[in-house]
Amino acid sequence: MDSSKRVVVAAIWIAVAALIAVTIDPGAIATTAGILRLFVVGLALFLAGVYLFDPWGVASRGPFERPEE
Repeated sequence: MDSSKRVVVAAIWIAVAALIAVTIDPGAIATTAGILRLFVVGLALFLAGVYLFDPWGVASRGPFERPEE
């Protein structure tokens, strides 16, 4: 995946995280639903970082290619 596509995908994940973060009620963070929403926000930001920075070469290689050793 080339860098421009990776930036677009990362921007989409950041938008997803922002949309979910806006819906979190400050008083409901202690509930199970609030904790799950925080987890999803963290997961979306993690995926955005993986696509944006590609630390392990995951987004660079094809879906069925083995990592080079």
